[in-house]
Amino acid sequence: MRVLVWIAALAVCAHAEHRLHALGVTTKGWVVGAALLPGGVFIRQSSGEWVNAGYRHPLMTALAWLPGEPETLYVAAGDGVIRIDAAGRWRVLTDETVTELQDISAGPGGIIAFGHTAGFRISEDRGQSWREIAAGLPRRYGKAIRIDRTNPDRIVVGTETGFYVSSDRGRAWRLAGAAGFQAMRVEQSPHEARLWLAVTQKGGVFRSTDGGLTFEATPRDPAAGRNLYDIAFDPTDARRIAVCGWGLGVLVSEDGGLTWEARHRGLPRLDVWSVAFDPDRPGRLYASVHEEALYVSEDAGRTWRVEGLPGSIVLKMAFVPVRGGAR
Repeated sequence: MRVLVWIAALAVCAHAEHRLHALGVTTKGWVVGAALLPGGVFIRQSSGEWVNAGYRHPLMTALAWLPGEPETLYVAAGDGVIRIDAAGRWRVLTDETVTELQDISAGPGGIIAFGHTAGFRISEDRGQSWREIAAGLPRRYGKAIRIDRTNPDRIVVGTETGFYVSSDRGRAWRLAGAAGFQAMRVEQSPHEARLWLAVTQKGGVFRSTDGGLTFEATPRDPAAGRNLYDIAFDPTDARRIAVCGWGLGVLVSEDGGLTWEARHRGLPRLDVWSVAFDPDRPGRLYASVHEEALYVSEDAGRTWRVEGLPGSIVLKMAFVPVRGGAR
């Protein structure tokens, strides 16, 4: 039955170029000891309805897919890396020594890397085996990780003491920026490979224009002093980026991350976990508001309306390419 639900969720979106996946859990009204409410992977159907596809899961934080292979997803979860194939089969690829995964990234050549509460690991054979890459880092709490999409030897990670970069797949590291701040997320622009953005707790937004080698604080940053959680580059506009956080709502930049504007008209509260731009609809932006719902804006965050998933905490969203969809 779970496999049939997963396949049905993919089929209803087959005419679209991308389908929106949300990783979250319904928490509002839940009490300890009660059965889990809907949680795990939610897929938005073409009708606008949401399907909780596969198993119910209480903690999923990020997802990735290998270049050119979007039919297989790799999910960072509380119990390890979960591979979900096109038939809806779930398999945990890691052992009991890694738990509470925080982020995951995939790159060319079958490379997958993740961060968890005690370090970072990489696989160079599609998740069949893993090696530790946290040696040399001053603190090993692995909150954020990204493999450079143009150079799989380069990896940027975020720890409790800032962002670090490796040019040899994690064998050696050096500080890249945000020293002394808890890293939260790092992303590479889909338009310009040398442009990266990183967000932190209390330190605000950091920007790199040299491929993630160095990050500098954003001048006149309205997010300084806040906890930021997510970053979204607009695939339809090279200069538009959104970030979100706690007590901050959504900030949008129209100049590549140099300046920011608060855009939260219509949001019920300013505690936002994740943001994502729709690559098929210019100006469409999604935001997950803590225990309220998922919200959508058709004008890049200037106004908002309810989209679904009431009472949820959605920690990450991603638009996954549809194999064979309209191009």
